[in-house]
Amino acid sequence: MSVLVVGVSHRSAPVSVLEQVALDGDEVAKVAQQALEASHVSESLVVSTCNRVEIYVEAERFHGSVEDISDLLVARSGLTRNDLLRHIYVHYDDAAVAHLFSVAAGLDSMVVGESQILGQVRAALQRGQDDATVGPALNVLFQQALRIAKRGHAETEIDRAGPSLVAASLELVAKAGHRLEDMRVLVVGAGAMASLAAATAARRGVASVHVANRTHASAERLAESIGGTAVAWEDLDDALVGADLVVSCTGATGTVIGADQVRRATQGRTTPYVMIDLALPRDLDDDVSELPGVMVLGLAALQEMLADEKGAADIDAVRAIVSSEVSAFLAARHAAKVTPTVVALRSMATAVVDAEVERLEGRLRDVDPEVVAELRQTVRRVADKLLHQPTVRIKEMAGRPDALAYANALADLFALDPAVIEAVSSVDKPLSNGGGRV
Repeated sequence: MSVLVVGVSHRSAPVSVLEQVALDGDEVAKVAQQALEASHVSESLVVSTCNRVEIYVEAERFHGSVEDISDLLVARSGLTRNDLLRHIYVHYDDAAVAHLFSVAAGLDSMVVGESQILGQVRAALQRGQDDATVGPALNVLFQQALRIAKRGHAETEIDRAGPSLVAASLELVAKAGHRLEDMRVLVVGAGAMASLAAATAARRGVASVHVANRTHASAERLAESIGGTAVAWEDLDDALVGADLVVSCTGATGTVIGADQVRRATQGRTTPYVMIDLALPRDLDDDVSELPGVMVLGLAALQEMLADEKGAADIDAVRAIVSSEVSAFLAARHAAKVTPTVVALRSMATAVVDAEVERLEGRLRDVDPEVVAELRQTVRRVADKLLHQPTVRIKEMAGRPDALAYANALADLFALDPAVIEAVSSVDKPLSNGGGRV
């Protein structure tokens, strides 16, 4: 079995395409379950953020599985197969491991080094555990990814080098000449991204923070946590009038703030009016960006503006950590694949020696027991020496891609019982869904 990831991200597709494949919470669970229904797939997990949708599966085969998983994204997008496939990327086995570790560490983010992805990957794993789509293989892999990401944060200054998308957005607003300290902020939404937006704005010392959400209780909780004010959803139009900076990041599938609403909110206004749309699909009507006096920052604009910022952060240390951890994980993974064959080979040799010595003892009843003991030890030494070189060789090859082929050749040459090898493999596997929850 091997890990396969099929995905679409800001690196492979424009925001318009990402909007087409965006998944809400219920859709994430549905896609994960559908992935499990594909042939040769035993585990699945979906990572869905504002700039990526990735489906990870533990698959018995590459061909067939890629088509099945890709079709899930095609069906969700409403695009033709050819239109979406040119934006889809695929990583398999070792490459899939390296990709996940880089994603969790923030090296593949729109703002390289941003820390929000760590929480998003953790939430994806938690959801997979709760929905029972994650098994031992993906659980261990994602636990390792989270550990590596946390190590990167602990050992480097990547948190400072790579701010969250929200922080980067506010920084761009400030660079455009707007004084954040004078701005009244309205956050629309109360989910993870909205919470981050409200907290970040409060830390930056803005004039005030108001929170509007369809579920008023959620708005109240968020507002209370950052010393802001909750706004009833039916009062959204009035809140837009009283804001200088609007950050919208709901989980809605359609337009949340229309051009007419913004036009009324900015009528007769002489001070700057800035709107940041971090939702996927977009919360703002496309025509909002055409309104006079309104500065709109969406994901597409942010991606373009932040392109030069990516190379500025010193993230070499995190890249080195990820590289070394990928090598260590893959070496252990390859070694685990050949260990059952080594154990089975040793067990077979021990069984042969014991049987032959017992047969010899039955024929040499009058021989001194010390001589029999010496004979037993000699036969065991001969068996050990015969098996020494093949055993050493397979351990040396454990980290190489052809190690499993060598192990299979040993199994064929010595006619090892496949049931014994499988039994050893089962003993080595975690007894639960992977040995731990996040």
